[in-house]
Amino acid sequence: MSFMTYILIGAALTGVAVIAKSRYMSFWAQKSEDYADGPVFDIRERFNGPIACEGVIYGPTGKVTSRFVADFDASWNGNVGTMKEKFHYDSGQVQHREWTLTLGNDGKIKAEAPDVVGTGTGAQKGSAVLLNYRIKLTEEAGGHALDVTDWMYLMSNGSIMNRSQFRKFGIKVAELVATMRPIDKAYAGE
Repeated sequence: MSFMTYILIGAALTGVAVIAKSRYMSFWAQKSEDYADGPVFDIRERFNGPIACEGVIYGPTGKVTSRFVADFDASWNGNVGTMKEKFHYDSGQVQHREWTLTLGNDGKIKAEAPDVVGTGTGAQKGSAVLLNYRIKLTEEAGGHALDVTDWMYLMSNGSIMNRSQFRKFGIKVAELVATMRPIDKAYAGE
């Protein structure tokens, strides 16, 4: 075999290894069925009323690029829910977002928001919720459209751990890790 053949074989094997790692040993390798046996994460129950959220956003190098705290308020009319979000970033910026979530009888979710391109899709199964959507960043943030994979996991105390990855052309450009927990109305002074 020629030297060029060895290089081509090596490149092909490296490509297969990278694809196999991302497909079977990474964030993308998760499936809703992996969480079917856990406690039931019903978004109508868990995303209902006031919710406190804290989180960090990591850039492409893995360093924290932003921190935030947020207040959510969610309500449902049958299988259609609205979740209003108000984020306070460490930069001083305040962001308002609003989701419309539609839950099918089969556990599938449709998610819409003004900054989401088209309709996001996902599913609740066991103790986890998966959402996939394309988000359009604000002009201040570059105006890019990013593909988002958003996993939420129900904890035994009712809190939700959220991990999201943001990709452009399949390359991870950001990651978000956050907690969400219901606000006790008595504690909130209501």
